[in-house]
Amino acid sequence: MSGLSRRMSGLRRTLFSVPVAPVTPPPSVSLVRRARKIDRILAETYPDAKAELDFDNAFECLVVTVLSAQTTDKRVNAVRPTLFAAFPDAKAMAAADREVLEQIVGPLGFFRAKTESLLRLSATLVEEYGGEVPAKLEQLVKLPGVGRKTANVVLGNAFGIPGITVDTHFGRLARRFGFTEQTDPVKVEHEVGALFPKRDWTMLSHHLIWHGRRICHAQKPACGACPVAKLCPAYGEGPTDPIVAAKLVRTEGRN
Repeated sequence: MSGLSRRMSGLRRTLFSVPVAPVTPPPSVSLVRRARKIDRILAETYPDAKAELDFDNAFECLVVTVLSAQTTDKRVNAVRPTLFAAFPDAKAMAAADREVLEQIVGPLGFFRAKTESLLRLSATLVEEYGGEVPAKLEQLVKLPGVGRKTANVVLGNAFGIPGITVDTHFGRLARRFGFTEQTDPVKVEHEVGALFPKRDWTMLSHHLIWHGRRICHAQKPACGACPVAKLCPAYGEGPTDPIVAAKLVRTEGRN
């Protein structure tokens, strides 16, 4: 065998030995159309949809989102004025007295762990970013106590950078609507994101979360009062009688 033949043979072995990542097929046109129609209807149903946590800037958005874990938005909103009156920025919060901070966040539950998260988070912001909240996903997710969901909330709502917030409501509705079969939040984010223009991601998150909190509940969804019932593959999981379903509708989110 010549030198060239040996090199070609070795190249073929190398090429065929490299594992090839599976190619995810693009979503069907019919699914894309149905998904976008659902979103348009939900946009009409909830014209005021937005983040239900109160905040005035990126730092506040980040902090209240971290605090919202394992509690309701209403409870977080209730302690917010006291919290930021005492510690208005990362520098002030990083230097906070632990006991004082624990007393403020106490009503939210898990107050020791949340206090620790806020102290570490604020200290990192001061040390690495001059007290400012970074506006990049890869930087946000490296902050103490900040996961991908929290990062996308901050990007979409504080910086206007499109992001999909996969909380329990979003994941549940995405599966009920047939947007995805995934349960892993990151996979849900990517598969659902492929159905919509990037510019729509943040509002899509608000629409699904609002709908999940008000009508499409985890237990007994109000199918008979749902504006997208005709487009939902899971129609019938809850009461379909309009009168019965109407009693399950919440006029505002509980968390």
